Amino acid sequence: MSRRVSAEAVRWGALSVAVAVLVIFLLAQRQSVDVSYGQSPARAAITEGSAGELGDATVPSVEEMTALVAADPVVRLPGAVADWDTERVAAVIGDADVRILVAPPGLDEAERDRVREVDNATVRIIGTQVSGGFYQAYSTDLDSWRGQFATGDVTGLLTVLITALADEPKPTDEEGFTWRDPTPAELAEVVGDLRTAGRHAADGATLADVPRQAAATAFPDGALRVVALPPQPYGEPVPNYGPALAAAFPGDPVVVQIGNWIEYHGPAADEFAEVAAASFYGQFSDRLSRYDYPQSTVLGAYLNRVTDVRYAGLFDRPLPYQPFDPLRVALPALPWLFAGCVALFLALSVRTVLGAGNPAGQRRTVLGHSTVVARVAGLTALAVELSPAAAGTADAPLTRGISNLQAARAALDEELPDRHVHTLLDDAEDELDAAARLVGIDGYRPDVYLRSRIT
Repeated sequence: MSRRVSAEAVRWGALSVAVAVLVIFLLAQRQSVDVSYGQSPARAAITEGSAGELGDATVPSVEEMTALVAADPVVRLPGAVADWDTERVAAVIGDADVRILVAPPGLDEAERDRVREVDNATVRIIGTQVSGGFYQAYSTDLDSWRGQFATGDVTGLLTVLITALADEPKPTDEEGFTWRDPTPAELAEVVGDLRTAGRHAADGATLADVPRQAAATAFPDGALRVVALPPQPYGEPVPNYGPALAAAFPGDPVVVQIGNWIEYHGPAADEFAEVAAASFYGQFSDRLSRYDYPQSTVLGAYLNRVTDVRYAGLFDRPLPYQPFDPLRVALPALPWLFAGCVALFLALSVRTVLGAGNPAGQRRTVLGHSTVVARVAGLTALAVELSPAAAGTADAPLTRGISNLQAARAALDEELPDRHVHTLLDDAEDELDAAARLVGIDGYRPDVYLRSRIT
């Protein structure tokens, strides 16, 4: 393969590599960092009902519910779970005609629409979601979420909504959730189950099993132990298993689930637990309040969020394993590789353009006035004119010069490198100059002869 063909191959090869690198880089820009480790039930992409969030409860027709609300200021439909401090709510209502319709969680969209169409209901509660008029009340702190999802307490939500509808000042918050220490018998039963099976599900809990993959990803440095309790009765102290279990299993992560409320106890709990809970309930509380998710589903989503928080690097916790990704490692170098290939292509293209239109060997000028081919022709003509005048002592350098000229012409025909041709022509020019000096004719010296041919 000739030198010219090799340069062309390099030039177009560089362009091909540049195009390939550009395509790879642009396709990589469509990727996004999505730290999601399971099908969270609260994601909008999940079809309603596919995560087990729809219960068996139904609601009457709009006409029937309207008649019920007209007859009684508080109507609780079968399956309703919301509860509240009646004295506090009554004090906020005062003499106003406020009628409350309480529906069960887990209704599908059509049934929820029927509840919303009951026009004579001032306040509508679906699960623990409280709305009325153009308003919907939301819990915004851990204490409120704990009462809402562990005991069905909507006292704060009701008082806020009622005062908003009446355009009155917001009432002072009062904590209605209280803890108690578990009895020795209660604690012994839970600890025994955790030692043998790693989980304890009390009567009425819906935790079928712990999502092991999500647990291993969220807590790879310890065996997760899970306690699941059903929603607790409103107004009664709730057994606080967390601190006792953290002491019984030092170094192991412990999760206590009360209804749909989840608490973490274990390593780094002081700095980690509140962040994970606030992040989880801040995003998912609205769906958890109106649907009837199994505890296993809620626990899986919580463990996924724990993994998200750990991936954020906020805490000195080991990160989950990430497989080696060659594209992720090479991506920063792709723009530089692209720039290098483009620069090489442009450099070779400029070289080709500057030599366009000339055969191989004609691209370099010699002494500023003659191309390689013209120099061969000029020195050949000099050798022909010098031959009759050369005799005796001039024959030897003339013969050597002619031999070098023949070698240069052959190298030119074979498209050998210009530098090699110039070397042969330099040798021929030296020999012809020596022959001209022996003959004694200055006009036959190569520099004079070639200059006279140009002029």
